[in-house]
Amino acid sequence: METLNSPSWDAIVIGGGAAGLSAALLLGRARRRTLVVDAGLPRNRFAAHMHGVLGNEGTPPLDLVQRGRAEAAAYGVAFRAGAVSAVREDGDALTVVLEDGAEERTRALVVASGISDELAAVPGLAERWGTSVLHCPYCHGWEVRDRRLAVLASSPASLHQAKMVRQWSDDVVLFSAGLGALDPEDERLLRARGVEIVASPAIEVVGEGTAVAAIRTADGAEIPVDAVFTGGRPVPHDGFLDELRLARAELPSGLGSFLQADATGRTSHPRIWAAGNVVNPMATVPMAIGAGATAGAAVNGTLVEEDFRLAGEAALSPAAR
Repeated sequence: METLNSPSWDAIVIGGGAAGLSAALLLGRARRRTLVVDAGLPRNRFAAHMHGVLGNEGTPPLDLVQRGRAEAAAYGVAFRAGAVSAVREDGDALTVVLEDGAEERTRALVVASGISDELAAVPGLAERWGTSVLHCPYCHGWEVRDRRLAVLASSPASLHQAKMVRQWSDDVVLFSAGLGALDPEDERLLRARGVEIVASPAIEVVGEGTAVAAIRTADGAEIPVDAVFTGGRPVPHDGFLDELRLARAELPSGLGSFLQADATGRTSHPRIWAAGNVVNPMATVPMAIGAGATAGAAVNGTLVEEDFRLAGEAALSPAAR
């Protein structure tokens, strides 16, 4: 039941990538007044094509975004370009503060603002990110199959990454300096599967344009490779929630601190959900789409219950008699 003090929006979605648009589409179809605030910097913007996305195999990521925006807009979802600086409690609502100073009130919030990948400070690495320097073998492994593939270790998760990459090629070299001294059993198993191990630290990725030709190491060697897999440090775009002090969880393998959310995406705040890479840095595009849809449906279900509760309370008030 709307009053003069009702928020302008039933739901605001922060982030217009796969997770955010999926949530917005569900909310629009549920006839919810929905606003998407989008900074326009999706994580996968560096890649030319998406892979492993059913029905969209090989589609450019920005094409999916454009189609998703049009689909959501057809159900009344509004869009606003910009970044969010803060989210504040506002009675039975939330106020979302944009970086330009504008404020929007909402009954519920879906955080789908994604992450940034902070790469190791190795010259030539960041310049080739998304082309010949890759992170996800499910997303890019087929395209570089049977080639000489490097895994540049950056965290404890890199050991698993090296084992994964071996599935796409039998010519894999692990630059292990980022892992420190390898456990002897891990080293034995890697070598048993034919993985070459280079202990000297990588100091440069060498190649022409976006192509990789070799990795130069601190001992002066230049190891020929055709593509590089590595993991950046995932940095979630969730600083605008800091003053709400939401519960967080430390992810395994040194991936860092992320918002804690249940199976529906609900955080420790009863009006805030989170979906996509902002809570799961390992989520691929289809996983993010599913998480967004789940969060959108959960938001609507919660608002449905609230609508009935508010209507019941209004019916019992003296003014309604």
